[in-house]
Amino acid sequence: MPFVTIDSVDDERLALFRLRERGLTTRADKRDDQGAGLFLAEGDLVVERAFRAGCTPVAALADAERVPPIASELGVEVFVGGDEIRRLVTGLGMPHPIVAIFQRPARPSATTLLAQSHRLVIVEQVDNPANIGGIVRNAAGLGWDGLLLDSFSGDPLSRRSLRVAMGTTFALPHARTSHLDDVLAAEATGGRRDLIALTPDPTAAPIDEIAAALDPARPRAVLIGSERAGLQPSTMARCITARIPMAEHVDSLNAAAASAIACFALR
Repeated sequence: MPFVTIDSVDDERLALFRLRERGLTTRADKRDDQGAGLFLAEGDLVVERAFRAGCTPVAALADAERVPPIASELGVEVFVGGDEIRRLVTGLGMPHPIVAIFQRPARPSATTLLAQSHRLVIVEQVDNPANIGGIVRNAAGLGWDGLLLDSFSGDPLSRRSLRVAMGTTFALPHARTSHLDDVLAAEATGGRRDLIALTPDPTAAPIDEIAAALDPARPRAVLIGSERAGLQPSTMARCITARIPMAEHVDSLNAAAASAIACFALR
């Protein structure tokens, strides 16, 4: 498909690229396991990883002076323009060589993800998209099988999450549940899975001691809460608690950094 040169920032054919997060996908879309709404991938690496993972492209906007090779593979209209046009349209101070709009793919249900995952990361009320992207990248990079989010946590397919994760989102299956407490109760029943909750509580055992005591053959999940409130008391009550030993006068790391240590220690 030939590239389409754009000379004006007001070109109506670029309307999709002007949309912000809420314009691309609604809350209802994010709750839909079948795939609804759109997402925007920024940069040739993220665009390529989304495309190779089977996501369906809708349109792309690329640098007229250096169109990345992936653009010619997408099979959709690719608009090309200069830096200023792309910066004004996308709202990015430093425009990427390519951005692309994709249809949001279907995702597994929480039940399916639990059944398929031996090593699982669970997040509760982690709404910062940069933290979500960092957690995704850490979990994928350290060989974990999946990510389960509660209904209050951020979207792994948001622009910033995808950018921070460098597209590794498409290598880590994720699911969402509005009934996390029920999920944890079912996993804890009969000891089907070890649940390890991260906490800054100084009375909790160090994470390396917890890791050494676990049976490596048993499925496990590490749970990460919001940076201010942490995990809910009802969640903590169902878990083994573990802390990352910290220097004096520093109580904790941010959620993404803590996930990297936990995914390494408990892998």
